[in-house]
Amino acid sequence: MASIRDLKQDINFVIGDIIDAALIQQDANPDADVAATEAIVDDSIVVFDELIAKVNDKSVENRKAHLKSVRTDLETKGGELIERINKL
Repeated sequence: MASIRDLKQDINFVIGDIIDAALIQQDANPDADVAATEAIVDDSIVVFDELIAKVNDKSVENRKAHLKSVRTDLETKGGELIERINKL
């Protein structure tokens, strides 16, 4: 199941990069609102937990379509988090 392993790694890398970007932005702009950055980090962790739970859900009928939807969710939610970082 290399595709599942790859999907989990992609989730880990994307969410990790988003958290890193938020923290770098916070360090680069110490006068900016810290609460907004912390909210992005907290939301990123929630998204990570949700996506990993979906990947580990084996009760779905069509596993391939389910994993494809998880990848789509990763792209969508990752994009939303990145937009929030860019607005800071």
